[in-house]
Amino acid sequence: MSDSNQDRAAAARQVQQRIESLQAAGVEFLPGPDRSLPPPQAILVETGSSLFGEAAEANPQSDPDTRRQSLAVLIDEVRECMACEELCSTRTQTVFGVGPMDAELCFIGEAPGADEDRQGEPFVGAAGQLLTKIILACGMKREEVYICNILKCRPPGNRTPKPNEAANCRGFLDRQLELIRPKFICCLGATAAQYLLKTRTPIGKMRGRFFDYNGTPVICTYHPASLLPHRSPENKKLVWDDMKMLMQKMGRQIPATGK
Repeated sequence: MSDSNQDRAAAARQVQQRIESLQAAGVEFLPGPDRSLPPPQAILVETGSSLFGEAAEANPQSDPDTRRQSLAVLIDEVRECMACEELCSTRTQTVFGVGPMDAELCFIGEAPGADEDRQGEPFVGAAGQLLTKIILACGMKREEVYICNILKCRPPGNRTPKPNEAANCRGFLDRQLELIRPKFICCLGATAAQYLLKTRTPIGKMRGRFFDYNGTPVICTYHPASLLPHRSPENKKLVWDDMKMLMQKMGRQIPATGK
């Protein structure tokens, strides 16, 4: 597929993903475009009571600088989002994500916790420290990977994200990944895996194999928080098995030992 075709396909996916997130949030109608105005690059058209996406000739965002500027705009959109009343009223700040453009690997977790809500960065608490150890054991540095969450706001009491909350954040997540363009994705925990891949399969049955997200290989494993001493540290071996499988898929040398 040529670069222009790939860009058009990416634009079409982005439009379709945005429509799905709107539908999941309960939106059933959007007005048709104003024909007196120049046609947009991507438009939503109304047919009956359903929503359909049409991607017109898109201006490809190929170079990292252009995508970085678009990412900055997206970060501002997330900061201003008030879609989830409970989350907006209790958050200290939104937690978007950290890492480089075109990262080889992206880790996706569930939602920010208290430490993340306070510092504005994902995975900085106890679970984040363990994730950093996992990354180092894989022969990488934390600064080399991209890290984000399904939700951009902390749920009160660190509860599990609700379906409507994940739906409200879905468009942000899809656009975030579209701009970052990771080569591989690792979902941390059932919530991240199930919401990203739109499935209800338990995490125990999802790990140990690869899935696909818009052409990007995805592996799922246990959340670092579940490996802490007071929970299920015995699953560390299973997580390491998943990481070795991921490194093999990435074409990286597997370290002799890991924890």
